[in-house]
Amino acid sequence: MTRFVLKRLGLGVLVVLGVVVLTFLIARVIPGDPAVTYAGPHATPAAIAHARQVLHLDKPVIVQLLDYIKGVVEGNWGTSYRTKQPVLSNIGTALPASIELVVAGMLIAVLIGLPLGVLSARFASRAPDLGVRVVAVVGVSMPVFWLALIMQRVFSGSLHWLPAAGQYNANLYYTHPLTSYTNIPVLDALLTGNWAVLGSALSHLVLPALVVAAYPAGLIARMVRASLLDTLAESHVRMVRSLGFGERALFTRFALRPALNPVVQVVALVFAYSLANTFLVEAVFDWAGLGSYAANSLQALDTPAVMGVTLVVAVTYVVLNLIVDIVQALIDPRIRIQ
Repeated sequence: MTRFVLKRLGLGVLVVLGVVVLTFLIARVIPGDPAVTYAGPHATPAAIAHARQVLHLDKPVIVQLLDYIKGVVEGNWGTSYRTKQPVLSNIGTALPASIELVVAGMLIAVLIGLPLGVLSARFASRAPDLGVRVVAVVGVSMPVFWLALIMQRVFSGSLHWLPAAGQYNANLYYTHPLTSYTNIPVLDALLTGNWAVLGSALSHLVLPALVVAAYPAGLIARMVRASLLDTLAESHVRMVRSLGFGERALFTRFALRPALNPVVQVVALVFAYSLANTFLVEAVFDWAGLGSYAANSLQALDTPAVMGVTLVVAVTYVVLNLIVDIVQALIDPRIRIQ
C-alpha cells in the first residue's frame, strides 16, 4: 500500500510540474507586454523598464521558469498585475467563497443524483427510468449561465422566494457585522453565533448552489444507473437473486456498494471541474470567489493571477485523484498491483 501511494504521489507531482511549465510557457506567448500591464496604461518608458526589472522579465526565459518553480515551492506565486498584491494572498481570499459554493452544490448533487440513479436502474426501460434520463441529460447539457438566469428570474424576480445575488444581505454589514475567520460566511456565522447572517447566507447560497449542482447531479445519476446495471448483470448478483432475495435487498446489500466505486471517482473529478468553472455562476450571482477572480484576471491579462488559479485547480485535481485512488485501493486490493 505504501508503494502504491508513493507511486501515485510521484505521478501527481509530475502532473503539477507539467501544468506549471505549460502554463508558464503559454503565458509568455500571449500577446501583450506584462510590464506595461503592471506599470499601467499611461506609464512612462522609465516606469515600464522598472516594472520589467521588478518582474524579472529582463532575464532569459529558462531562468524565469526556474525562478517561478522555486517561488511556487516556497509559497511565492508572484504579484498580481491588477491588485499589486501577492497572488497567493488573493487566492486565499477568493478561494473559500468558491469552496463554499462548490461544496454546497456537490452535496445537493449527491443527494439528488444518487437516488435518481438508483431509481433509474431499479425501473430500467420503464417510465421512471425515461424521466430520470431526460432530467439528467437536461442537467448535463444546459449552459450554467442560462440556468442561473432562469433561476434568478423565477425564484427571485417572479416568486420573490430567494435573493438574486450576493453572499448575504449587505445591510447586515452594519446591523450584524460578521467576524471572519475562514472567509466562508455560513461557517463564520456558525462559529460566531451570528444567526442573522447565517440565515441570510443560507438563503443567498441556495440558487447558485442549485445551478452548480445541475451538471454533477445529472452526471452522477447517469453514472449510478450505468454502474448499477453492470453490477446487476454480474454472476454473484444473479446467484443472490436465484436464492430468493428481494429486489430491495439486491440493490442495497449486494449491488449498490460495488457500483459506487467508479461514482466516487467521478464525484471527485466533478468537484475539481466545478471549482474551475464557477466563474459564470459567480458572475451572474455576484459571488466574489475564485471564478470571479480568474475572470477579472483574464480580462486584465494578469498572467501571474491566471497561472496561480490554474495551479490551484491542478493541485485540486491531483489531491482528489490521490484520495480517490487510496480509497479505491483500500476497498479493492486488486487496484494496488496496477
